[in-house]
Amino acid sequence: MARLFITPREIDFISDLTKEINKDVIGQKVFYYKIRPDLTDIHEIYEEAMTKVFNPPVEVEARVDWDPSEIKTTRFGTETVKTIQVYIHYRDLLDRNLEIQEGDYISYGNIFFEITSSIFTSLIFGQVEYKTGLKLACKQARKGQIDFKVHGPTDEGDTTPDAVQKTFVQQRGSAINNEGETGDKRALIEQGKVTPVEDGPAEVSERGDSAKISSSFYGDDYDV
Repeated sequence: MARLFITPREIDFISDLTKEINKDVIGQKVFYYKIRPDLTDIHEIYEEAMTKVFNPPVEVEARVDWDPSEIKTTRFGTETVKTIQVYIHYRDLLDRNLEIQEGDYISYGNIFFEITSSIFTSLIFGQVEYKTGLKLACKQARKGQIDFKVHGPTDEGDTTPDAVQKTFVQQRGSAINNEGETGDKRALIEQGKVTPVEDGPAEVSERGDSAKISSSFYGDDYDV
């Protein structure tokens, strides 16, 4: 579409709407583990490392396509291989100074995945400098490639405290919410074109249910 009608203001508006859907409505997330090549001892010939060094995991909001598991039969028996497709908002990565690359790892649920490809999905109205997001093709990591305690949510059958996510807190462009620092930025709020939410981000939790029976929406009629 012509730049006469789609200006940086419209791009900011589209970006903020996308963040609102991802961060304040959907609430899916992955944990990103970036390899530190400067600290990892890589074999000169095979270009592989027996032990990899990672930065601390970073929680990243994303949309995740959960593919059916594939059963492979080898001479050693059968193995289950899981793959997922992860979609991440590009400007959110820029705002948080994250550079996701092939060969890095993520965790989703109780499984670690290696990022096998990272591509831009599309341009915003054909303007080459504005990308919509990244599509990550991820394959289940082999045992020994990465060894950390997984972060929840994982599975309702697990007994760990964070196996089931009981609280979902919106971000709404706030630097801090009830769960701590968010790293979230909304361009129109920073530019003073949109007023921040007065009552702060709302949440879905047991706080919204006076009987403490189940999770309910909390925040519209109460101070958060």
